[in-house]
Amino acid sequence: MLKTLKPYRWQIGAVILLTLAGILLELLLPTLMANVVDIGIVNGDIPYIIKTGVYMILSALAAVFLTVGVSFFASRVALGFGKDVRRSLFVHVESFSLQAFEKIGTASLITRTTNDIKQVQDVLNMVLRMMTRAPLMLVGGIILAVTRDPGLSLIFLAALPILALLIFVISRKAIPLFVSLQKKTDRLNLIVRENLTGIRVVRAFNKVNFEKNRFNTANEDFRDTGIKVNKLMALIFPVMMIVMNFTSIAIVWFGAIRIDNGLLQVGNLMAFLQYAMMILFSLIMLSMGFIMIPRAQASVKRINEVLNMEAEIVDPENPREIANMRGYVEFKNVSFRYEGAEKPVLENITFKAQPGETTAIIGSTGSGKSTLIKLISRFYDVEDGAVFIDGVNVNEMTQQALRNKIGYVPQQASLFSGTITDNLQYGKEDANDEEIMDALETAQAIDFVMEKEEGIHAKIEQAGANLSGGQKQRLSIARALIRKPEIYLFDDSFSALDYKTDAKLRAALKQITEHATIILVAQRVSTAINADQIIVLNEGKIAGIGTHRELLADNKIYQEIVSSQRTEEEGA
Repeated sequence: MLKTLKPYRWQIGAVILLTLAGILLELLLPTLMANVVDIGIVNGDIPYIIKTGVYMILSALAAVFLTVGVSFFASRVALGFGKDVRRSLFVHVESFSLQAFEKIGTASLITRTTNDIKQVQDVLNMVLRMMTRAPLMLVGGIILAVTRDPGLSLIFLAALPILALLIFVISRKAIPLFVSLQKKTDRLNLIVRENLTGIRVVRAFNKVNFEKNRFNTANEDFRDTGIKVNKLMALIFPVMMIVMNFTSIAIVWFGAIRIDNGLLQVGNLMAFLQYAMMILFSLIMLSMGFIMIPRAQASVKRINEVLNMEAEIVDPENPREIANMRGYVEFKNVSFRYEGAEKPVLENITFKAQPGETTAIIGSTGSGKSTLIKLISRFYDVEDGAVFIDGVNVNEMTQQALRNKIGYVPQQASLFSGTITDNLQYGKEDANDEEIMDALETAQAIDFVMEKEEGIHAKIEQAGANLSGGQKQRLSIARALIRKPEIYLFDDSFSALDYKTDAKLRAALKQITEHATIILVAQRVSTAINADQIIVLNEGKIAGIGTHRELLADNKIYQEIVSSQRTEEEGA
């Protein structure tokens, strides 16, 4: 992640130079004050006092301006770094396969992209402002204190080891707690996200109290871990103040003895006392850094876990291009299993889907229908065998070139906040109003869209919360249609439609997709009945391929599916 700081090298350099200049001016002030006392006041030299006082005022003002400059550049570096890392993380995550998403989890990815990067960003800002300042002031203060009185400086030999040991012990105990705190943040985000997205289900099943208890458990767990961390952090400041106060007492006590013995002047004692406070405050700043850095380390580790994950699905070095894609899809002995699964979800799948024809995939729940569709788009890579489009293996094509030729409608309609136009232009960026209206009409969505006051410019809430399931599904279909691709993939995209709308939609689709390849997953036989070929899946294997009539005549599994749906319809 430090590579991300390269563009900010000159700003970091400015922070260091301004900090050094500011510290030199601050270290000069006690010396000037000592001179005022030991030379000006002792000798009654008023002009010297005024001249030195002016130098002190100018030094203090210059130090203030330099500190403002340090804060300005440090903030720019930290915020720019946070922006760049956040962008890198987001872009990298976009290249992940669906399996990688499932491995880390959406809630954890959100936490890492927001909360974890914020932790690192804040610590970087603090490091640039304080952790560069503290060591310089510590070293400068020790050097000047020793030059003032080497004997009195021996007091630091007792104070500094105590503070160093305290910082070491607390930092060592804090790191595991900070790691745990970030994991509990993940858990809390997961529960909140699940509850908000599934609020209808929660209320429908009267599980509001159950979800409250689940949230309270995670919330209290987060609180308890946070309290443990803050107890450790709270320990350091009282102990430091005790050490500082006893150090001050020792300096004044032994300093007074040395003044009595004529070994030290009053002004020098005052300067020494200020240098001592600078040294101890530098240690406090360092301790704050050592307290915050463990949490940032935990966050950095979590961010790097994502950044170091290699994309499982990558474009080939020498991709093949299809000049005039027709949309001929072929599966050859394709097998696929999800990570950690004992047996393949798809096994030895072989079939062809021709342009101008509709291929329907039907089967029981869990038979691998949706997975098969996702292999065509390369959301997953096959384990064995290959998927071909126009004779070219999809693994030999760039993902962008492949997906530009596909109109995909997912099983769960996914819409984005914005307008209806915005969502349809997701399929084609430069789509005009006429193209949008045509797509809506084909998708049987024109009626409910035009009923809205703003028409195609009507607002859609996040995830289409202000639309019904059927409306969302039809808009998802329209988004795919507006692209006019060579291949249409419908993943059970008609399940929320009534039989009448389903029939009208399929009839309209046939007119505008006559030269395209249509592959659709269907739960209802009525959706697949007019397909040119129907593929029956059973436990990840092809149990039959043919038309409705052919399968109805000699395929037992298809007969059972048809029979069960007829029974349901008769019962209804």
